[in-house]
Amino acid sequence: MTKRFLISNERGIALLTVLLLSIALSALVLGAAMVSMNGGLIRRYGERLATVDDAAIAGLEEARSRLNGTSGLYPDTGYVTIESGVPVTNAIGDTLGGLTRWTYAGPSGVSSGQYGVFGSVISVVKDNQNVQVVRRLEINQESFAKYAYFTDIEPGNIWFGGGDQIFGPVHSNSQLKIHWTGARFRDEVKTASTVYLPGNGTFDKGFEENVSRIELPPIAALTKLQAQATTGNTIFNGFGSGGFGQARTRVEFVAIDLNADGDVTDDDEGFIRVYQGAAGEEDFVVADRPGGSITNTVNCGDFQGPHTPLFNTTASHPGGGPHSKTASLNNASARCFLGGDPNLTNGFVPNTANGSWLPWGGPIDARLLALRPVEAGYLHPITRALNPNYKGVIYVNGKVAVSGVVRGRVTVVSPSDIIIVDNVRQATDPSAGVCDDILGLVSVGNVIVADNLINAPVNVQGSAYKTMRPVGNQDEFIHAIILALGIFTVQNYNTGPTNRESCETTLWGRGCLRVTGGLIQRTRGAVGTTAGTGNLKRYSYNQCALSDPPPYFPTTGHFARNRFYEIDPIGFNVGSWFTTYQQ
Repeated sequence: MTKRFLISNERGIALLTVLLLSIALSALVLGAAMVSMNGGLIRRYGERLATVDDAAIAGLEEARSRLNGTSGLYPDTGYVTIESGVPVTNAIGDTLGGLTRWTYAGPSGVSSGQYGVFGSVISVVKDNQNVQVVRRLEINQESFAKYAYFTDIEPGNIWFGGGDQIFGPVHSNSQLKIHWTGARFRDEVKTASTVYLPGNGTFDKGFEENVSRIELPPIAALTKLQAQATTGNTIFNGFGSGGFGQARTRVEFVAIDLNADGDVTDDDEGFIRVYQGAAGEEDFVVADRPGGSITNTVNCGDFQGPHTPLFNTTASHPGGGPHSKTASLNNASARCFLGGDPNLTNGFVPNTANGSWLPWGGPIDARLLALRPVEAGYLHPITRALNPNYKGVIYVNGKVAVSGVVRGRVTVVSPSDIIIVDNVRQATDPSAGVCDDILGLVSVGNVIVADNLINAPVNVQGSAYKTMRPVGNQDEFIHAIILALGIFTVQNYNTGPTNRESCETTLWGRGCLRVTGGLIQRTRGAVGTTAGTGNLKRYSYNQCALSDPPPYFPTTGHFARNRFYEIDPIGFNVGSWFTTYQQ
């Protein structure tokens, strides 16, 4: 009996084991089914999330396209709603079921425009299953400073030739013509028209034809900069009087070594001084070439004296003898100066019958007062260190002549002409790749390289042309990004000598015109002729203009894409976001 009892118990255990195994197998099957079902749900959610995310990113690009295609859509402040709860469609226009999108755009970051125009596009997409994403695209308007050369109109009689070399990006809305004498383009070249006789040119990076037009900024966009100059105490009343290439107001950039460290590159060492000629003295201000004999000019003379050499104007010399007017101009020490230059008066003189230097109305740094006690009150700081309200804009309400050494970041704006009367150079050479200094010249009228007694050889006797700059400084140097709603030109480019000054190894009339920065103009103006008059072009690109353009420099209106960001959708409010991130 004991044996049968044991056998009975073994059968019960087997039944229990089978039941337990069945339950375990059922649990495994159920678990596998649940894992499979959850995996499917997760996969489908991931696919849905990817679709919603793609719709949001597509919304960013569609909004950017709308901003580029619709002038005036982008706001100066706040934000604009571009889409508001619209159904999302695919590339062929079919609606993607359950997806709804909102897109917004507006300024973000530093929105003053001093460092460029920056903003954000925000795209919000929701579906009918409570999936929501928020994506942001950082955008910026491309600055005209990105171009080494830009024109809206290329006149039929102006060509690239004579060995011209252009460094940096080129764009024209017109036809580019290449003369048989040849030209070389060392960066990309684009035109909304065609290149005529491209075989005459060398295109290091090729060229593109029939691209989209780019419109120059309207006048209203430039005159708005007057407010920035007013805030920065760098606005000056000017005059519209005088002939082509003449002005009564002159702005001279001055860099001063305040801390005696042997350079002029410190943050507080940039200044300007502003000279205004008396009525009728426009020719004196710009050292214009006289209509009659040069021997009567008061802008030129020589340094002679029995002890300390003093400057004597040519006009003050007698008509004949060893110290005649002609002898003065032929003297090795002969020089010409712009109106108001301290050399003309053997020291800084604030006021003369010919004109006056305009005083600076703010506090004067003690170091400057010690270095230049007479002149200190007439040096206007163009740095935040000594002029805390400085915005980087100098506005002259009239024609203005410019020259000097630029320390700092500045844009000069005129509703009329800007005349370049002598070299305009940065304190730090642009070739160094240091972006501490940069100059923008923005003119509603023209930008003119003056045919004056400094920029061009002087005809002393008949054909005896003489350069009145120091030896070895015959070329014209312009470190600036230039924008003219008129033309950029060399005054009297088709007159004067043809082989007086050398441009590298080529003899030419006035040597090289070395523009380092950029040249943007509505209508291309001439700077020389193939006969050898005027200047030869040597245009180089300042790479700093691409990343650090001059303050408030005009933009093309075209928004480029920068970086993408994800924003947490929980509690997101578009109005609060733009309020928080606008400065």
